[in-house]
Amino acid sequence: RNFYYITMLRDPVSRYLSEWKHVQRGATWKTSLHMCDGRSPTPDELPTCYEGEDWSGVSLQEFMDCSYNLANNRQVRMLADLSLVGCYNLTFMNESERSVILLQSAKNNLKNMAFFGLTEFQRKTQYLFERTFNLKFISPFTQFNVTRASNVDIDEDVRQRIEELNFLDVQLYEYAKDLFLQRFQYSKQEEHQKNRLKRREERRLLREQRAHQWPREEAAEVAVTEDYNSQV
Repeated sequence: RNFYYITMLRDPVSRYLSEWKHVQRGATWKTSLHMCDGRSPTPDELPTCYEGEDWSGVSLQEFMDCSYNLANNRQVRMLADLSLVGCYNLTFMNESERSVILLQSAKNNLKNMAFFGLTEFQRKTQYLFERTFNLKFISPFTQFNVTRASNVDIDEDVRQRIEELNFLDVQLYEYAKDLFLQRFQYSKQEEHQKNRLKRREERRLLREQRAHQWPREEAAEVAVTEDYNSQV
């Protein structure tokens, strides 16, 4: 079989707030193994941010205060090759070196995927998906700008704090957005060029068809005239 890897990226601040609301309602990732290099992380490598069954009712401030919260830079971590940085062992290398390697790995893997889309560009995402895999959806994608995350009112200081906690995701998203729009513009130009060539070929065939019809029509007129004169 041929497997095609695809993914969807979201604005880091909106994604972070959405995950906070999800956790606040009682969601957990207890069943996630977080396998890396053939093993799961130890409790010391990946401690939990809460005691008890879940983190229901957690405030945004508490959510941000947990330094080992997996919500931080989740998109980079899930796209990168963690084995390059020792998986979840934070003592494997210093934090700055770890960040550089993770971000570059995530960019490389994103670029080499068969397809990726952005939630803030639903129609463009649909267009590129259809062009990539040569198929058509039965209905157009809908752009929903009102989400649980958009209903959360935060001040500028909180927004800056979220961006700091997700500084790798912010850089990845800027890269992804630029690459996505480049691919969209290229596909549009390619489609326009293909349509121009198609119309040009259709006009050429039409001219040839007319050129073949005209001699037959002229011959038919001559034959009628000669027959009429002979009868007279």
